[in-house]
Amino acid sequence: MLVVPYRSPGRSILVFLKSLTMKGFKSFADSTVLEFEPGVTVVVGPNGSGKSNVVDAVAWVLGAQGPSTVRSGKMEDVVFAGTPDRPALGRAEVSLVIDNSSGSLPIEFTEVTVTRTLYRSGDSEYSLNGVPCRLLDIQELLSDAGVGRQQHVIVAQGQIDQVLNSRPEDRRTIVEEAAGILKYRRRKERAERRLAATEANMTRLQDLQREVRRQLRPLEKQADAAKRHGTVAEELRAIRLYLTGKEIESLEAAQSAAKEKTQETNAEQVNLRGEIGRLDIEINASEAQLTSAGNHGMDLLPRVESLRERCRGLIALVDERSRTTEGDKGSLLATDVALTLEAESSRLSEELLDIANRGEIIKRQLFELAEVEAQLTSEADSLAIDAPLVGFDAAKRAAEVKGELGPLRRGLERLTTEHDGLASRVAQLTSEIIGAEQHLDELQGSLASASSVEAVLVQEVDQAQQEDDNSSESLAEAVEKQQSATKDEQKWSARIEALELAVATVRESSGFERVQEIHGVLGVLGELIEIEPGWETAVEVALGAVLASVVVADVKTARLAVERLGASEASGSVLAVNNSYVVSETPQSEDLLRQHVTGKKAELEPLLDVLLADAVCVQGGWAEAVSFAEQHPELIVVTANGDCFGPNGWSIGIGSNASTLSALEDARGEVQLAAARKGAAEIEREVAEARRADTRARLLEAVAKLEANDDLLTRSADGIDKAQRQRRDLDSERKILETRIAELSQVLQRDQPRVIELEERLVELEEAETIERSAATDAHTRRRDLEGRIRAAAQSRAELEANENALEEQKKRSEDRRNEISGQLEANEEEATGKTDRLKRVDETLAVLKGIRTLLAQRLVALEQEVGVLRDRRTELSAEVKMIADRLEVLRRERSALEKRLSELQEVLASSEIAETERRFKVDNLREMLRNELNADSDEALAAPEPQLSDSVTPAARVRELESDLRRMGPINPLALQEYDALKERHDFVAEQLDDVRSTRRELNKVIAAVDAEIVDVFEAAYRDVAENFKQIFSTLFPGGEGKLALSEPDRMLETGIELEAKPSGKNVRKLSLLSGGERSLTALAFLFAIFRSRPSPFYVMDEVEAALDDINLHRFLDLVSEFRQEAQLLIVSHQKRTMEAADVLYGVSMAPGGSSRVLSEKVAS
Repeated sequence: MLVVPYRSPGRSILVFLKSLTMKGFKSFADSTVLEFEPGVTVVVGPNGSGKSNVVDAVAWVLGAQGPSTVRSGKMEDVVFAGTPDRPALGRAEVSLVIDNSSGSLPIEFTEVTVTRTLYRSGDSEYSLNGVPCRLLDIQELLSDAGVGRQQHVIVAQGQIDQVLNSRPEDRRTIVEEAAGILKYRRRKERAERRLAATEANMTRLQDLQREVRRQLRPLEKQADAAKRHGTVAEELRAIRLYLTGKEIESLEAAQSAAKEKTQETNAEQVNLRGEIGRLDIEINASEAQLTSAGNHGMDLLPRVESLRERCRGLIALVDERSRTTEGDKGSLLATDVALTLEAESSRLSEELLDIANRGEIIKRQLFELAEVEAQLTSEADSLAIDAPLVGFDAAKRAAEVKGELGPLRRGLERLTTEHDGLASRVAQLTSEIIGAEQHLDELQGSLASASSVEAVLVQEVDQAQQEDDNSSESLAEAVEKQQSATKDEQKWSARIEALELAVATVRESSGFERVQEIHGVLGVLGELIEIEPGWETAVEVALGAVLASVVVADVKTARLAVERLGASEASGSVLAVNNSYVVSETPQSEDLLRQHVTGKKAELEPLLDVLLADAVCVQGGWAEAVSFAEQHPELIVVTANGDCFGPNGWSIGIGSNASTLSALEDARGEVQLAAARKGAAEIEREVAEARRADTRARLLEAVAKLEANDDLLTRSADGIDKAQRQRRDLDSERKILETRIAELSQVLQRDQPRVIELEERLVELEEAETIERSAATDAHTRRRDLEGRIRAAAQSRAELEANENALEEQKKRSEDRRNEISGQLEANEEEATGKTDRLKRVDETLAVLKGIRTLLAQRLVALEQEVGVLRDRRTELSAEVKMIADRLEVLRRERSALEKRLSELQEVLASSEIAETERRFKVDNLREMLRNELNADSDEALAAPEPQLSDSVTPAARVRELESDLRRMGPINPLALQEYDALKERHDFVAEQLDDVRSTRRELNKVIAAVDAEIVDVFEAAYRDVAENFKQIFSTLFPGGEGKLALSEPDRMLETGIELEAKPSGKNVRKLSLLSGGERSLTALAFLFAIFRSRPSPFYVMDEVEAALDDINLHRFLDLVSEFRQEAQLLIVSHQKRTMEAADVLYGVSMAPGGSSRVLSEKVAS
């Protein structure tokens, strides 16, 4: 929606509100834009439509912090909460556009857009022209336009009564904000905080100084002792360094000699190994010859001898075969073969008869033996039948008793053992239960004790945390002060450089640099005079450019200086000191500037008398100076503010800045002051750091105690639970064991009588068993005797049977031979016919055997000869082998000697390596000792000079003496010297800083006094204006009435409040509470508009401030608004029709049921 711009004639508003955009703010759910124009803008609407939310939006976007300021319970309530038809929104955003075409706001934009966004989570954001910023940036920007933090230009609902009901001090706050005094208040507060910090720093510094002094005395003694100790230790170190170097040098020399010896040994070892290798080759060759000689022919002799023996065996075999063949030939030629066979047949018949007789005898013996065996068998059977009955009954019953008694007895033993073990366990459990109860009591006591101190420890932690937070804040403030002081020091240092450059420029422009070598040149006038503090500006204005002139001793010198300047084509001015100056008289009614200026040199006084003879300073402003100048036009009249009125013209404020030299001195003073503040801030930071470390240590200690107590609580609670569970487990186990013991006792009571009974019965049965076993033993003995006799009979029978079988076989062989002989006798006749052929074959066999016998005999002779030859060869080889073996023995003995020597060399090398390792280890230890104990290296030790000692004292003895001295000194503080120097330096630094802090305190007191004076001046001026305007506006709103302002404590201008007095026409009211509602509203409006008129702001926002006014008073109020129409922009929320008629732009706010606020606009015709 477009609003037609409106401009009233003659308006001169520099800054005004251009537009207001609300989105999600309170009842404005949709983006709503209100375009403002200079003049009066009135916002109207029914109750509850949201028109006052426009005022809240302006206050909120300008930085209102209290929820009550925007009529909310909490700040998140400004976000649109939703309706039955619309959901709630997540954020509220308001943007206010300010026209800055005039450039009144210190920002390079013609439009300034201030935006504030609040999320329902509570996060808030500010931005200027879309750039995120801080609230402080917005407040500082708008403060230059007359809009303070308290937002006195926004008069919300109910604030009218607050103006009248508030305390006088609160009314003063409104005036101070409008007058811009708050910045002075903040400056004073900062100075007071710095002063308080300075006082605290000074106290801490004094404490620190006393503490440092207390520590300094004993530390000085320790430093002296440390110094003496250091001297002795240094001498001891030098001697030890020298001795160690000598020892290292000796070890390294021994190492070098050992290395050369090792090289020689290695060379000899190499030669020995080569010689041993050569001997090995010869030994191997000799062993090969010995093996070859031993094997050659030695294996042939046994084989030949073996062949010889075989040959002899074959000859014997041939001879035996020949004899057999000769026997067969003889048999074939014999005639009594039949007679031989018949004789043998007769002998065999007799042998068979004898065999038959012996067989009869054996049979008879077998029969008798069978009868004996039958008798023995019968006796054995009788014993076998009676044997099972002997000892069977008693043994069986004893076995049954034992079978029953064994398990019972083992069971009783097991049960007894278990019973005793359980009883012992029950006793142990009872003891453990008692111990658990005692432990439980201890844990409960520990828990109670820890619980009782828990609250105290928590309080200590909270207190320590608070102290730590405070110390952290103090440290942050100290760091901030230090940074601020550093920035001030840098700023003033830069200003000093600029001023020094300016002074140099003045000196150059005066031409002093070109004429300073001339004798009689005194210097630049501005550098040769001293001005009383406070008169610098007046003197500078009075003298003007003369301050940059070069002063010379006389006219001659002046001429030389001018010639020099002319020759160098340089500009400059010259003043000659002339004692013949005539000084004109000046009126004595005012301050003569000459009284406040002196020369650094005596010869300058006449010159100053002339230069300042007609210069006077008038107290007051330029008006008083003009009046005095009109009366004395021949004089130069100046003021302290730099105004100058004289014959050469009038000027205002030209000398408002101090002179360059005085500014340079001031800047140097400021640098010193900043350096002092910086030093004080550094000390404060150090003290804050120390306090922070102390509080942090106490916090950690308190937290550790609390954690330890919490751990004790946890362990006690856990221990109690564990102890209670253990107690329950022990009780449960004891009950179970007691039940088991009862069961075991019942079983034992039941089985023990049975065991006793069985044991008694077993004794009886064992006695009976003993008797029966004796009888059984006798029976067994008889049975063994019978069995032996039976075995003997069986053996005899077997022998007889064997003899019988042998006779039968002999009988059979004899019968077979007799039958064979009979067959041979029958066949003898048939063989007689083939005897001739058989003889022929026998002869042939004998002939063959004879030939074989001859060949074998020849071969035997050859073998005998071969054996003889081989035996001779073996004798020769034996001699050769003996010679080779002797040579081999010599070589082996020689090799053994070389190996022994090699072994000795290896042992020497091993010993050398061990010694080398030991020397290397010693050198390493010495080097390590040098590094750790003497803080040196081996090169330094080797290069160490020999200590200068008397002839009667050795270095080792001096070392012992020095070590004895160190032991007598005892322990010392090795850092005492450094600590003493550091502490002394710290003492001096603290003393210097204490002086700086005292100086800073004086300067801060001066600053506070100056700020107080400024506050008083500004407040008095503002109060006078507000009081005067209140009187006028009150008389306008209450014709015939009288209203005025009064100070509650006129003697205390820094704290005094403002009282309101209002007397409407025809009333004598002493209390404001007795005024009617309309009168109260008009009185409050008169006070506010008096402030608006005295210290104008670009715009004012009012919410239903005229609601209680009748038509007459409303008319007077609107007349007042019309007066301000030309001076400022007004935004009024109203229900009054007359107020609507006075508007330049009219906005209507409405809200549909279940919806959000909407805005309509109307431009009112001019």
